Amino acid sequence: MSNARTANFSRRGLLATGGALGLGAFLAACGDSHSESGGSDSTASGKASGPWSFKDDRGTTVKLDKVPSNIVAFTGVAAALYDYGVSVKGVFGPTKTADGKPDVQAGDMDVSKLTVLGNAWDQFNVEKYATLAPDVLISTMFDDAGTLWYVPEASKDKIAQLAPSVGLSVYDRQLTKPLERMWELAESLGGDMTSAKVTDAKKRFEAAATRLRAAAKAKPEIKVLAGSASPELFYVSGTNLSIDLEYFKALGVNFVEPPESAKKQGGGWFESLSWENVDKYAADVIMMDDRSSTIQPADIAEATWKKLPAVKAGQVVARSPEPILSYDKCVPLVENLAEAIEKAKKVS
Repeated sequence: MSNARTANFSRRGLLATGGALGLGAFLAACGDSHSESGGSDSTASGKASGPWSFKDDRGTTVKLDKVPSNIVAFTGVAAALYDYGVSVKGVFGPTKTADGKPDVQAGDMDVSKLTVLGNAWDQFNVEKYATLAPDVLISTMFDDAGTLWYVPEASKDKIAQLAPSVGLSVYDRQLTKPLERMWELAESLGGDMTSAKVTDAKKRFEAAATRLRAAAKAKPEIKVLAGSASPELFYVSGTNLSIDLEYFKALGVNFVEPPESAKKQGGGWFESLSWENVDKYAADVIMMDDRSSTIQPADIAEATWKKLPAVKAGQVVARSPEPILSYDKCVPLVENLAEAIEKAKKVS
């Protein structure tokens, strides 16, 4: 991973690079945002038509004469909309890996057909964005200040002049809320929310949640640690602030919780450990950040990592700190953790 520049990171930059587990790095303390959905008229085919409006999680209502057709979105948002049948004109954020393959955050989208305005942090081609004649820009937010994820600070004002924006909060709430908000947004944009694929995915998500709750109840002694790896440091996330961990905890999962004092340097999200101290917390299952900006478990060479009881027992599973907010993509996140707990042996 080429993002071990902690001393020089901005708060948002460290979060993006995965140097902070669970999306956590140096973000300012924020509160909850009030939100409500908007919408548009619908034709018999189910496609949205007529005037369009949507109230986002900043409390801002975007109103347009017609449903947006030229949509530009953060890659993860675009991937979620894609699952609901809504296409975008351009994306920004991790879309392609170094070898040209789809980034994990691109979901099922054909990345070869996407107009990518920027593939990494602080990359956003404003000139190319303008040529797309965007109707709206959509991204997530990790604070309550209206900061749009992966929209560069230096060019945000120029970007804002070209089209209105919609921000969906993924900060300090359980996963189910952003999922509901993405559903509402997709529906307003003409997504087919009654298709068998979509309705089945929602049912599968609910079933997966029931399964995870049962697994956690059956094995309350199993301790789960959420981690992320960089060349210099290992990050242990607390459950607060991250939408997935807050939700899993609410379902009864027994997480390792670094003390607030230890997470202070990480903006309340995580504790940074040297690789020599990676065994500070006892854990039976380790969830590891699957973003391409982080080191994946198979590539971790540190002997201290390999000696961890959970690692030796093969009780390491992937975690998506920036989940694609469609029910289809969130089902395996819940199912995989449920299965890991079901099969886990007490090794700590």
